Amino acid sequence: MKTLGDGYKAVVVGASGGIGAAIVRVLREDAFCAHVEAISRNSHAPFDLENENSIAALSDHLKDYLGDIDLVIIATGALMVGNAGPEKAMKELDPGTMAKAFAINAIGPALILKHFHNLLPRKRRSILAVLSARVGSIDDNRLGGWFSYRASKAALNQVVRTAAIEIGRTRKRANCSVIHPGTVETPLTAPFAPRNAVSPDEAANNILRMLDDLTPSDTGGFFAYDGKQIAW
Repeated sequence: MKTLGDGYKAVVVGASGGIGAAIVRVLREDAFCAHVEAISRNSHAPFDLENENSIAALSDHLKDYLGDIDLVIIATGALMVGNAGPEKAMKELDPGTMAKAFAINAIGPALILKHFHNLLPRKRRSILAVLSARVGSIDDNRLGGWFSYRASKAALNQVVRTAAIEIGRTRKRANCSVIHPGTVETPLTAPFAPRNAVSPDEAANNILRMLDDLTPSDTGGFFAYDGKQIAW
């Protein structure tokens, strides 16, 4: 991440997941990175994606502990909710499952944005990236199905787009974007036998390389791991 300068600090939320853990590994090997804070429910006992108080408390702790953060990556999310996989048809819709999907995939990240965006520096370049999914694109939906996952990711995309506008008013050099990581070999995708899936480490390198190329003028965009823009 050369564009963040020597000695940049990073926070990865969702570091226990396949992609999040790989991003942490890659960042820790980056000679320009001075510190990587890996956040998950396992590593930070009070942190709970569905508990705003815990998110606010963690943000306050990071501010006191690290000061400004140059790179924040939110890599949380769930394709399966409990034992329920993505719906194949409308008859499978369940209000409880759908509400849980929104809580994990949209509301939780929105609360992280609410409390963590103030960690970004005001005067220098910074990046706030939120991992989403191409299936959250309304324009790209050709197959149907996966109602709860698609809808919750579409909601997340709108949250990030809206947050980027507000963040840009006080942090002119910040880039806040939605990222589609591609199909990655993780426990999340394993039950669905994805084709042409890449390893988490390859995905992490792709994502970080792409983020390094984004500029403040790209803020609020929806990008694939290869830098190509995705229609909303």
